[in-house]
Amino acid sequence: MPKLARDVVVVMDPIESIKIAKDSTFAMLLEAQQRQYRLFYVTPGGLGMRGGVASAEVSSLIVRDDAKDWFESGPSSHRALGADDLILMRKDPPVDADFVHDTLILSAAQRAGALVVNDPQGLRDHNEKLAALEFPQCCPPTLVGRKAAAIKAFAAEHGEVVLKPLDGMGGRSIFRSRAGDPNLNVILETLTGEGRHLVMAQRYLPEIVDGDKRILLIDGVPVDYCLARIPQGDEFRGNLAAGGRGEGRPLTDRDRWIAAQVGPEMKRRGMRFVGLDVIGEHLTEVNVTSPTCIRELDKQFGLNIAGQLFDALEAAA
Repeated sequence: MPKLARDVVVVMDPIESIKIAKDSTFAMLLEAQQRQYRLFYVTPGGLGMRGGVASAEVSSLIVRDDAKDWFESGPSSHRALGADDLILMRKDPPVDADFVHDTLILSAAQRAGALVVNDPQGLRDHNEKLAALEFPQCCPPTLVGRKAAAIKAFAAEHGEVVLKPLDGMGGRSIFRSRAGDPNLNVILETLTGEGRHLVMAQRYLPEIVDGDKRILLIDGVPVDYCLARIPQGDEFRGNLAAGGRGEGRPLTDRDRWIAAQVGPEMKRRGMRFVGLDVIGEHLTEVNVTSPTCIRELDKQFGLNIAGQLFDALEAAA
């Protein structure tokens, strides 16, 4: 039996819609089941509180590594969340009010003794774009603001820039532009909501043609290989969701240096499983909500990254 005498309760997007060949949460569930944890799936919208106690509507869950028949769930039931539970918070962004409210409930479960991965306060505190700026020595020139004039001045200074909202994922609403671009005004109007919303501008990194690397950290320590998401065709974005091709590579010395800068602080904050996005020699994002790429790296290099994660969780129990 595992050292963590706990059930695994997973909070995720609808399990019937996942693609198991690319889904890191599914890899975690397979590993937990192999280690004889009992699995419970929180039905979408199922988190809540009763009498001050964190609770959830859950279904028992069995998973299979079969693309045609990958899960079996039992009837829904109510469950208090507490000391018997290892809770995997794996819901995808956006980190909106509903997401934040779910993390507040998970904080109550944590106070009752549950182990929540990743730490719910950390999920609230770490915007995945802004978190990278806590390590400026690793980042490209970056500006965050609402004012079109300041962002246009930044573009004029750096020539070519990437513009993105602070709450996106999968490459959505990311624009590449330059000083003098006739579309820059409308891009900024769209992203900022005419000055209401913050936008991140970063100097364009031409190394993106070689891939946007995803480096996975487990308790602050990097997995030995990363997945380079390489843009295809006329697309500048490497995100797999935007059609990028995934290619596994060993970490470079610079990758390990960046991981060493970021990893200890992520571990201190309870971020047990983190994905760093690195283009060339620069950190661009710190992903803490639902980092992916486990399945691709496992397949290419014969790894068991979910097993490494559970080893770390069990060792710390």
